[in-house]
Order: sequence, then structure tokens, then C-alpha cells
Amino acid sequence: MKIDSGSTAWMLVSTALVLLMTPGLAFFYGGMTRAKSVLNMMMMSWVSIIVVTIAWVLYGHSLAFDTAGEAGSFINNIIGGLDNLGLSGLVETATKTDGTGMPSLVFSAFQMTFAIITVALISGALADRAKFGAWVVFAAVWVTVVYFPVAHWVWGGGWLTGLGIEDFAGGTVVHINAGAAALAVALVLGKRVGWRKDPMRPHNLTLVLLGAGLLWFGWFGFNAGSELAVDGTTGLAFMNTQIATAVAAGAWILVEKLRDGHSTTLGVASGAVSGLVAITPACGFVDPWAAFLIGAIAGAVCSYAVSLKYKLGYDDSLDVVGVHLVGGVIGAVALGFVAAYPFLDGQEQGLFYGGPVSQLGVQVLGPVAVGLYSFVVSWIIAKIIDVTMGFRVTQDDEVTGIDITSHAETGYDLGTVHASGVASANGPGVPSGAKKVDA
Repeated sequence: MKIDSGSTAWMLVSTALVLLMTPGLAFFYGGMTRAKSVLNMMMMSWVSIIVVTIAWVLYGHSLAFDTAGEAGSFINNIIGGLDNLGLSGLVETATKTDGTGMPSLVFSAFQMTFAIITVALISGALADRAKFGAWVVFAAVWVTVVYFPVAHWVWGGGWLTGLGIEDFAGGTVVHINAGAAALAVALVLGKRVGWRKDPMRPHNLTLVLLGAGLLWFGWFGFNAGSELAVDGTTGLAFMNTQIATAVAAGAWILVEKLRDGHSTTLGVASGAVSGLVAITPACGFVDPWAAFLIGAIAGAVCSYAVSLKYKLGYDDSLDVVGVHLVGGVIGAVALGFVAAYPFLDGQEQGLFYGGPVSQLGVQVLGPVAVGLYSFVVSWIIAKIIDVTMGFRVTQDDEVTGIDITSHAETGYDLGTVHASGVASANGPGVPSGAKKVDA
């Protein structure tokens, strides 16, 4: 099969778009934290790029997408093989194809960016209180024993693939997986000092909006790129992504207006992300009217789901559970009802199109199985780290600010700049040329 230069070019762009989403997430999460921990929050996203890239190159691609033994065998149902350690086996196919019309290395790079942002998503539940070194260890272990196997189950020929689960771009593999892990780690770490007593409002909503915009932009590569080609399904996924995101953002701020009397910038950003999450598993499989419906449900439901942490008593700092876990479940299960597959023949459609209940069952089983596996294993990993090296910073360090105590930096250094924007040699707040008066 000859390389399709158009599809390959689109996939290279899509890969770059998905990679951009992780710095975008850093802005989104960083703005939502308090000023004293913004750099630590952003660093957790940035270091995820480093850690996951290394793991992916060494063994991640193999564990997720190689075949272990015969297709359908017990071991291959659980985990991939080791044929492409170090990506060595893919170098030979850099100028060939794997049946998708693109070089195998391009496909691998695209999938690597998915693994990166999945790990980074978890960090939102850890704000203000996690040791940076412990997070690095957790990220390396988690991507190895949770993400790579789950990706194999759903996309790499594992047991959920065999059952016929549909997950176009990662509702189960990425969002449910990360959301369940975030809940587990938040429970191990415990609540922040002063949680529910002290104000913990976002310190910079302009960063939040910037991050949400970058996520929205990058998500077109995330969703439309998951077709791995340029065709009608690519266009459908692109349009459905826009529809669901806009509708979810509108639904969220409408709920805010009716419930609280005002609509917020944090709400419109969170609503947009909830729509992006929910449409991810379904974007290439549903008609536009269904994308509208999924977005409306996700925006409204997630706007209430983020308050579950107060009722149930877990400190999910930046609402990873309420947005990513809940939104991912909405999108995955919705396929059992509204899947139409307008560009595919022979697929089991959803109940609304006369499809079988069995497909709905698979769409429920997948999120439950992945969610439980991710939660249990993530809790074990986090607990072992907590017992051995300690996962949480000391109370004094948390109160002082994790940026200073962990990184010896602050996000904002304005102490030597007065209102004119000119640095003062006399010290903070004393204009240059003015006589300094001792108190």
C-alpha cells in the first residue's frame, strides 16, 4: 500500500495539536490553582511529557499495540508484546505503511501524545499538596501498569476490542481512566489544609480561559485525527467536536445562571472541556444532532457533578472526577443509544436506530471495567509511594506554598516594580529618585 501523503500530513499536524494540549492543560490547571502553587501545577503537566515520552519509546508502544502470542489468546487479551522495544522495529517502516496509509512512526507519535495528556490530566486532583518527585515516580509507574494495558484492551486488540467496544478517540482510554485514577490519588493524599474553610478560588482566570482555548483548538487533532485518515468520518468528527463543545459550554453557564444567578468564566471554560470530553468517544460515530444532545447533557450534568466532592468528602482540587470521569462515562454510554456510523457499514447501531441492547451493555461494561481497574491500581501505586517516599508535602510547606518549597520559584515576582512599571532601586513600592524614609 502506497503512503497517502495527504493523510500523513494531516496526522503529523494532528499529533502536534494533541501535544499542544498538554501545555494548554498546564495553563488551564495553573490558572485554577492558588498563586502559590501555579508553577508546581504546570510543572506536573510538563514533566508528564518527559516521563511518558521516555516510557513510550522504551516499551510503551509495544505493550499497547504489539501482539503477544496469537490474536485472541489470554495474554494478548491483557497486554501487548515486546516486538518493538525502543521503537526499533518501527524504523524499518518509516517509509512504508501499516495499512493506514501513513508511516508507522507517525501513528506511534500520535498515540504517544494521548498517553502524555492522560497522565497530565490526573495531576489536577493533586494541586497544592503533592511532592514533585513522588508525582514523577507515580507518572512513570501509572502509565506502565495502567495506561498501556488499558490502551491495549480497547485499541490494541485486547479483550474489550474483542467484545466490540467503541471508543473513537479516548473517552474510556483517556478520560475515564484518568478520572478514576485522580479519585484514587486524591483519597490517598487527603484533603488540602483548610479545605472547605479557606478560600481556594482560581488565582488567574485569564490563564484558565487561555488554557481552555488551547485545549479546544488541540482537540480537533485529538478527535478528527483519530480517524487516522482524511475522509468523511474525519469531517464528521471535526464538526461534532465543535457542536458538542459549544453546546456544553452554553449548557454549563445556563445552569449557573438559573442556579446561582450569574454565569462565570470558569464555568464557560469548564463547560467547554466537559463537552470535549463527552464527545471524544462518539465524535466519529454519531450524527450532528446527537453531538448536540451529548454536549447539552454533559454541560448540565458535569456542572452539578463537580459539587459531588463536597457531598462525598474527597478533595479533587480541579474537578478531574466531575468533568473527565463523569463526562467520559456520558459519552461512552451514549454510543449505546445514538451510534449511527453514517460512514461505516455493518456496525451495530445504537438503540435509537434499532440496534441491539448488547452493544449498550458493552458500552457500559467498558467504563466500569476500566474505571475499577484504574482506581484500584492507582490507589495501590499511590499508597506504596506514600508509605515509602511520602506522596504529600509537609503541612508547613503546603501553607507556605509549594512553588517556593519545591521549586525555589514563584509564578509572579512583582515586588520591585511600581505602578509605572519601572523597577525601583530603593526597593518595593519606592519610585527611583525618591528619598527613602525609614519607618
